[in-house]
Amino acid sequence: MYKTIIVPIDIGHMERAESMIDSARQLGPEANIILANAVETLPSHIMAEIPVDMIDDAKKRAEEKLEGLLEKAGPNASVKMLEGHAASAILDLAEDSNADVIVIASHKPGWQDYLIGSTAARVVRHAKCAVFVIR
Repeated sequence: MYKTIIVPIDIGHMERAESMIDSARQLGPEANIILANAVETLPSHIMAEIPVDMIDDAKKRAEEKLEGLLEKAGPNASVKMLEGHAASAILDLAEDSNADVIVIASHKPGWQDYLIGSTAARVVRHAKCAVFVIR
């Protein structure tokens, strides 16, 4: 049914990754599945205080974790590392790759979510394709 499926994975919540991939495979058994992770861009005054190696190492570890999920995601799966605000980066990737659906996890909202909104909520609100939310 679906040809291209985006599965954004929060590295801090890897316990949900396999169920998200299972859901994506059910939606499109032959689909191209893109496992994505967004690395938030920090303000320049903060970036100046953080060693470049530390940031590069964090990105590399995140990419390695996603690559470890490729076999489960299937032969048509790939990894895409994104930079910037998570919701915006996911939405841009979905548009650039002509995604048919985004499979995204949601969590119990915390106080920050009430102030600025969650990534999943922003993706649901602004996506031009279908969004499948896993709670």
